[in-house]
Amino acid sequence: MGMWWFIATFAITSFICNSPAYAYDNNPLQDICVAVNDSQASVFVNGKICKDPKLATANDFYFSGHNVSGDVVPGLGFVSTLVDVNKMPGLNTLGMFFGRTELEPQRLAPLHMHPRATELITVLEGALYIGFLVPDAVNFFKSRLFSKILNTGDVFVIPKGLIHIQYNMGNKKATYLSFFNSQNPGFVIIANSIFASNPPISDDVLAKGFQINKTEIAVLRKKFS
Repeated sequence: MGMWWFIATFAITSFICNSPAYAYDNNPLQDICVAVNDSQASVFVNGKICKDPKLATANDFYFSGHNVSGDVVPGLGFVSTLVDVNKMPGLNTLGMFFGRTELEPQRLAPLHMHPRATELITVLEGALYIGFLVPDAVNFFKSRLFSKILNTGDVFVIPKGLIHIQYNMGNKKATYLSFFNSQNPGFVIIANSIFASNPPISDDVLAKGFQINKTEIAVLRKKFS
């Protein structure tokens, strides 16, 4: 009986661990899978449809312009130049995504999380206060903050799915690179997700959840919508 129980448990565990439903940016089954946009395709895949490898070129694996500053987003004080599968089709199925962010002095990138990726950040210039929140193992009504002040050349890693902070505490622009271990890491901006949802979350729910009144909720909706 004990042996059969062990075999059954082992089999179930092996199935779960290897089930596609639990997979995360699976290893590709071919050497290259250059993305091609096909709005008429009848097959939906977790990523992009692959170009015939014989038609792939070096340009599919190339991007230029990551050293160029973009336009600052009005009111937010930062700009990000993202390189994803749409800009570099050769990234398809490789489980990678990266970006370059410039953050103006004393400005904060909105608190956010990436549900499908760990993020590794390296600072190119400036000073960046960075940190992430981990639920407290003893009291889930609280969290632990892991934070550091990064300077040029410093590297920090943010585990997948955790809310994190990126704040330029200096008096000059901070520039940093972000690398993600997912082709589509996802971006969830916390305040906007809550106060600018469509359809909106009930005022009663927000009032009770955040212990604020409906007038304050209206102000927050206006700020983040």
